[in-house]
Amino acid sequence: MSRDGVLIVRHENEIGGTTDVAARPAFAARRATKTVDGRAVTGWFAEDFTLAELKTLRARERLPELRPANTASDGREPILTSDEVLDIAAVAGVGVAPELKHPSYFAALGLPMEEAFVAALERRGLTGADAPVITQCFEVGALQRLRTRIAAPLLQLVAASGGPFDRTELDYAAMTTPEGLADVAAYADWIGADTALIEPTPGAPTRLIAEAHAAGLKVAGWTFRAENAFLPEGDRIGDAPAGHGRLRERLARFAGYGLDAAFMDQPRYSLPPLRGKVAGEA
Repeated sequence: MSRDGVLIVRHENEIGGTTDVAARPAFAARRATKTVDGRAVTGWFAEDFTLAELKTLRARERLPELRPANTASDGREPILTSDEVLDIAAVAGVGVAPELKHPSYFAALGLPMEEAFVAALERRGLTGADAPVITQCFEVGALQRLRTRIAAPLLQLVAASGGPFDRTELDYAAMTTPEGLADVAAYADWIGADTALIEPTPGAPTRLIAEAHAAGLKVAGWTFRAENAFLPEGDRIGDAPAGHGRLRERLARFAGYGLDAAFMDQPRYSLPPLRGKVAGEA
């Protein structure tokens, strides 16, 4: 969220890696180190800028060393608000899968993310069970509270290690057991799993998808990327980190395991079994 309480669309509240803020002398003094979900982060933070100030910035490629062609678009596009993305999606006739990032952190700053988010959905009539919106979060409490307010699908994100910041008594390993998945199904419709939880070794899947389906949950995998730098060794082609490996073959394996949806950086690799079930990672 911005300092004045507007939801914006960035993957992290640290915006130095995805905008040109570091090149703006007027904002040099706002560089800071903060503790976000228990981790020290240095940079520039959305919550230290008003929306008007954020709108003066321009987006840039986060991984120029791996995606140099994308740098041709550096400096062209502004940061979008959540409302603007919802408007674009409505015109295009597509759904969205917004992720609420660090809601406990923002709540502690007096910026209640869930209130602004629900209000945005209500203005557009997007709170029903058939709404084309799947709301994701790593935190548990935010999704449980949303479940009492909206019927639109909710997705619990789970990683290969650690646990939800707001529930220190939980870890993701326990949440992905049959018992843990049943608990998740009490408030969520999906889990969004780190691909390592589904396939630790190419060709050797776990039972996570089957057990999630048995609990009544659909499964999305994150994040599928084409570059060798992000692929397991068996799916790489050559040694160049920026080279593209066997992503299509990897997706075919996951589709065979019963994966319901994929989060991807390069949706052009999507397979027919997953067509219409792919979300880009912001």
